[in-house]
Amino acid sequence: MFFPKYDTSMCPTLGKTFQKNCNNEVVLHVLFEHAAGYALFVVKEVEEIGMLLPQVEQSVLSLGKFNSMVSLAAFFPFRSAQAALENMNAISEGVVHADLKLFLETNLPLSGKKKANLGVSDAKIGAALQEEFTISIQTGGAVAEIIRGVRLHFHSLVKGLTAQAASKAQLGLGHSYSRAKVKFNVNRADNMIIQSIALLDQLDKDINTFSMRVREWYGYHFPELIKIVSENSMYCRLAQLIGNRKELSEESLESLEEVVMDSAKAQAILDASRSSMGMDISPIDLINIERFSNRVVSLAAYRLELQEYLRSKMSQVAPNLAALIGEVVGARLISHAGSLTNLAKYPASTVQILGAEKALFRALKTRGNTPKYGLIFHSTFIGRAAAKNKGRISRYLANKCTIASRIDCFSELPTSVFGDKLREQVEERLSFYETGEVPRKNVDVMTEAVKEATDVAAEMKRKLEKKEKKRKKREKKLQELAANGETNGEAEMEDGEADTPVVKKKKKKQAAEQTEEAESVETPVKAKKKQKAEDAEETTDNGAEETPVPPKKKKRKSEAVAEEAEEEAPEAVASEKKKKKKKKTE
Repeated sequence: MFFPKYDTSMCPTLGKTFQKNCNNEVVLHVLFEHAAGYALFVVKEVEEIGMLLPQVEQSVLSLGKFNSMVSLAAFFPFRSAQAALENMNAISEGVVHADLKLFLETNLPLSGKKKANLGVSDAKIGAALQEEFTISIQTGGAVAEIIRGVRLHFHSLVKGLTAQAASKAQLGLGHSYSRAKVKFNVNRADNMIIQSIALLDQLDKDINTFSMRVREWYGYHFPELIKIVSENSMYCRLAQLIGNRKELSEESLESLEEVVMDSAKAQAILDASRSSMGMDISPIDLINIERFSNRVVSLAAYRLELQEYLRSKMSQVAPNLAALIGEVVGARLISHAGSLTNLAKYPASTVQILGAEKALFRALKTRGNTPKYGLIFHSTFIGRAAAKNKGRISRYLANKCTIASRIDCFSELPTSVFGDKLREQVEERLSFYETGEVPRKNVDVMTEAVKEATDVAAEMKRKLEKKEKKRKKREKKLQELAANGETNGEAEMEDGEADTPVVKKKKKKQAAEQTEEAESVETPVKAKKKQKAEDAEETTDNGAEETPVPPKKKKRKSEAVAEEAEEEAPEAVASEKKKKKKKKTE
């Protein structure tokens, strides 16, 4: 883009300013922070850009025109994603990071004839840089438009950086930056407490509504049961058990006692069923009532499980607050504050009236009395105090709740030692209001609590170390077993390979015996020989059982056949001689 020179004759004042700036050689540099690294750009024609702001806005969209205005002076890529996150966190907080300081010291002309003029996007980081380097900083105006153009064409201005790589770097840094800002911690999942207490309150409302529906529905058939049994879940279980009241008898008295846990009530239900003035009900209506009451009973059972889950979560996340004021009230305080960290930041005066905001603003509007307590009213301490001492004890309890929440939020090992001690202090204050007995000093109680907490922490560390040692031992044993299994497998393979020749020899022996049987002719001499051989084998077997004899080498098949042939030859000759003698005698 071409920018015309100014004619000093037309505007003498402007001409003097331009000439003065040219003599001083003021160069505008623009700092741009990207997910890939820091970039420093030099802006040409400073005065023209400053005067022709609308033209700058139009030329930003075109890469060719923008290149004629701005050129890349230096680029500092981040070493890793962690380094990028650290630099971005520092910039967002208005702190000059060591990497940024080194980059600007290396590439920005801080001394000499050329005066450095740096343009940045954020005024907070600009003030920090001005303090660090004592240079003039520009924000807004033309600098903002130039940074907009740099952001648009950044992947084209930096060599070796593609648009896809730049977008991937931005996405990864955005995710890691968001995670760091949220400060998500699995061990302190107070969000689970918030959701649990909200679900618990909702379940209470739903169970009450559904129980009233069961009462109205089943009351048409058995209206007397409502007066006998007042508890909702018990009523639903009885409606599920009884069904048709006309079928109740003395045999069902035991099952009624199991539900009601009172023999007198069970007998009263049985008597009322006999003289009830309710209307008859069809089987299909009874089936629907039983199904609905079954759902209500299951919801009540789930509520108990959820309460146990909430108790365990509170013992992990905020044990001191739970020990002081109870799991449910402590969870409501955390839920109302938004998180345990927010509750720890609140002063005691805010915690005292937390949950009573409407009453507070109404009192401020009408200039009436402000509320003395909010959610902490549900704790047992305020209910036990006298009417004149309710405000005093609520103020004292709010103070202790604030201390407990701060200990829970910022302590490393969760222990309920401080919560127990704070509860003892509240009990002592209650007795002081009633009887006038002077409670212990806060300093003495806290010193005792610190000693106990250190002992408990040491014990917990010892247990963790033992668990770690056991885990390592278990892993070593598993590794050794795995190694032994591999060696055993190899040994078995070798044994199998060693056994194969023996099997082959046995097979050869069996084949030789089969050939002997096939070739041998059944003669009495042969039979005797076979019997002798069998007897010899039996004796050898017995001898082998009694005394260990070294195994003899087995003969080959060919040798065995040759020996048999040699034995058969004299037998054949003897038989031929006998035949010749018979012929001569004849």
